[in-house]
Amino acid sequence: MSLAAPRVAFLAAPTDLAAQSRARLLARYGETSLDEAGVVVALGGDGFMLETLHLLLGRNLPVYGMNCGSVGFLMNAYGEDDVPERIARAQAAELHPLRMHAVTKGGAVEEALALNEVSLLRELRQAAKIRITVDGRVRMPELICDGILISTPAGSTAYNLSAHGPIVPLSADLLPMTPISAFRPRRWRGALLPASAEVLFEVLEAEKRPVAAVADFTEVRDVLSVAVSEDRGVTVRVLFDPDQALSERIIAEQFTV
Repeated sequence: MSLAAPRVAFLAAPTDLAAQSRARLLARYGETSLDEAGVVVALGGDGFMLETLHLLLGRNLPVYGMNCGSVGFLMNAYGEDDVPERIARAQAAELHPLRMHAVTKGGAVEEALALNEVSLLRELRQAAKIRITVDGRVRMPELICDGILISTPAGSTAYNLSAHGPIVPLSADLLPMTPISAFRPRRWRGALLPASAEVLFEVLEAEKRPVAAVADFTEVRDVLSVAVSEDRGVTVRVLFDPDQALSERIIAEQFTV
């Protein structure tokens, strides 16, 4: 079957396995530039999938991942046969990123998008002190912790889950907020917020307890405040084989032991 409609661009992670896989796929299906492509096949692991989605922000190109990495939660199984047919049958999951607006001690303002999570992390040995405001109301005057994160539903199975946060179905329209090694209040496990929530993290005692903010791959050091909200004006589409849709994977992950 020809790849003329849609034309496929193959992108590979900087690993030998991904590069070799791309070379075989190009020999079989031909090469298409991003400017001419109607769909992108990403060859690598979950990290490379995130890099690809960030690269394609604003291009409105769906991405079909094939696992040439380790975990591959966002990827489909690798296979060289019937790639166009697999893409044609694939189901799309539409994801909206979080937008981070960070202000540093030096007065700089940094913005970035996160498809997984926005996290605040202590920079030194001192625990961070953070005030949390949701929709203009202070919900936690002081959280003492190693850090805190807020994730997208798709990202709830990543760092959020490792920090013992809840897995959230794509259809739930919820954003999990999860502390990282909370010291005070010691038993606080986080919160589930509506997707429309506007969250403000303010760093207390910033000189003594410096904090960095990270939105996927973008790190901002020495922040004073970090505002986070879902950006519904930005959409990325990730394609999955029919029996491995992202919504099904998120449900299945909750029963994994």
